[in-house]
Amino acid sequence: MMPRLYRHAWMDEESDAFRAQVRRYVQAEMSPRVEGWRRQGFIPAEVWRPFGALGFVLPEMPGDYGGADAGLAYQLVVQDELARAEIPATLGVHSIAAHYILDYGTGEQKRRWLPKLVSGDCLAGIALTEPGCGSDLKMLRTRARREGDDYVIDGAKTFITNGSTAHLLVVACRTGEGGGRGVSLFVVETAGLAGFRVGRRLEKLGQHASDTAELFFDGVRVPAANLLGAEGQGFGQLMSQLPYERMLLAVPAAAAIEMALELTLAHAKARTMFGGTLYDLQNTRFRLAEVATAAHVVRSFVNDCIQRLVDGTLDDQAAYMAKWWCTEQQCKVVDECLQMFGGYGYITEYPIARLYADARIQKIYGGANEVMKDIIARAL
Repeated sequence: MMPRLYRHAWMDEESDAFRAQVRRYVQAEMSPRVEGWRRQGFIPAEVWRPFGALGFVLPEMPGDYGGADAGLAYQLVVQDELARAEIPATLGVHSIAAHYILDYGTGEQKRRWLPKLVSGDCLAGIALTEPGCGSDLKMLRTRARREGDDYVIDGAKTFITNGSTAHLLVVACRTGEGGGRGVSLFVVETAGLAGFRVGRRLEKLGQHASDTAELFFDGVRVPAANLLGAEGQGFGQLMSQLPYERMLLAVPAAAAIEMALELTLAHAKARTMFGGTLYDLQNTRFRLAEVATAAHVVRSFVNDCIQRLVDGTLDDQAAYMAKWWCTEQQCKVVDECLQMFGGYGYITEYPIARLYADARIQKIYGGANEVMKDIIARAL
């Protein structure tokens, strides 16, 4: 039995009931389809419409735009339950894009796009990363130049989650000179857009159900009204969302660690060897004790960060710490658990093997862990 976790204020009866509703739907309607999504390399965009109809896509959004005013903790509950079902970060990225519009959009922009994002009728993505430009967003080369009532976008993006299935993209472009002050964000609706092209859907080590693609912009014209905020504000807008975005990575890390522990404990108690079970061996019990401790500490830290996020007191440093440390623990724990499965742990039909492959990207995307630690060190 895991140690009992302290219940923070955000973990009330309403959030518990919401979690139970999400879990029931995910288990009944989505889990049976995950293997098919892995094989095809993406989750069809229409999957999110019934999810949105139940209020699960963006529960944190204001009621004026179709949301439930439920708070960010409810979105993180959704992410937790999706991660438990081995469903990748599709909806997390969608949520981030929606928050850029909510926080920086005009009233007209919010009314135009947010209801469709809340309902699940429109799937969103974020186009930041470029070839040769990973975590250093100040090096963006995709450029948007003003021509009359439009901006014309030229450039390329890569590793874009929801890249081939999104109806709407928040695109980071250079509108000024080098550095952060020359970056701006644009909302780009992709349907029938001249000059916009989806390149390869990238084959990855893990996260096989996640649509990850290359995008190309060749003279793409978007209305000037699609600019979020003012020119040159993009880098600051991106930075201000980081605490929430980091939690969208830390929460699935906690879920994956707990899943690995549950799977390994069941396997160890069922696997017979040397006249007993794998669990009977002291070495196995010691290793499981270490995993259980890591699971408890990670979840306690994550829940505390969620409370601080809800309270508006989650500082950037704590969010960076949560991102790098929880994902490092995820990779370490899943590797340790896989070892206890022996050869079966290397066979992809076993969930532990998929958890292992899916975990590795967690230390890279959302800001590489080396970058997280460097930023933390600067503030010491």
